Amino acid sequence: MTKHSIKNIALSLFLALVCFACANEQKQASNQTSKLAFQEDLQAENLINPTEKTIETRFNTPKNYTRIPLEATHFGTYLRKLPLKPFNSIVKYYNGNEKRNNNVYVSVVDMEIGTRDLQQCADAVMRLRGEYLFAHKRLNDIHFNFLSDGKPRYFKKYANGDHSYKKFRKYMNYIFAYANTASLRKELVKVTDIKMIEVGDVFIQQGNPFGHAVIVVDVAKNEHGDKIFMLAQSYMPAQETQILVNRKNTKISPWYEAKSGTIYTPEWTFESTDLRRFKD
Repeated sequence: MTKHSIKNIALSLFLALVCFACANEQKQASNQTSKLAFQEDLQAENLINPTEKTIETRFNTPKNYTRIPLEATHFGTYLRKLPLKPFNSIVKYYNGNEKRNNNVYVSVVDMEIGTRDLQQCADAVMRLRGEYLFAHKRLNDIHFNFLSDGKPRYFKKYANGDHSYKKFRKYMNYIFAYANTASLRKELVKVTDIKMIEVGDVFIQQGNPFGHAVIVVDVAKNEHGDKIFMLAQSYMPAQETQILVNRKNTKISPWYEAKSGTIYTPEWTFESTDLRRFKD
């Protein structure tokens, strides 16, 4: 091989690398542009208040819709008041790495998730349910089933008299290690009609080998009784809980219409028949 040929090969490789780098930059720029355009749509439709710090104050309902009233002690009230990180915050994984927002989420729940790869999708749902029960001192009601035998493990038995929040967090990590979408799905009650959807309900698929779960964190309706809802999720690996965008209907995003059929979330596809509810 001549020196001239070697130079030509080297030049070709260099140009290929440059092209790859440019394409990657263009893709990132495109993702950022899409994200900014989406946020502008939200603000143009008056659906978002960027400086607000909870779900119910940061997100307005679309025109002609109002939030369904809930009692102060309802699970849904707790979810609506979840604290959010500053607008445009990036989701963090359990190890501190960032999850790029490729038009997946619009806000991040401000709640620590620990430093172990434990709080994934179904775990985040159980965490929110457990936090709600703990906050309302319903300690006897804090229990979740293990996958291995389908039997519940109770917080009070695990705590052995220590009902501190620190002990509660250890209990939740214990649950995360031995429960998953399959075990959670079996202990939830099926909602037969999506029109009956409530705040706190869960869309969940068992899957093989993996399933997924997202939780309904808000519900509103119009004068005709048509409902819309908002979703939050964690994912794999363990990551902060995030409020999902609606890519299929950006005019009402992050709200989704409560209609029978397929529900397309940014990272998973559910059916309306996947809707389940915690027993009260």
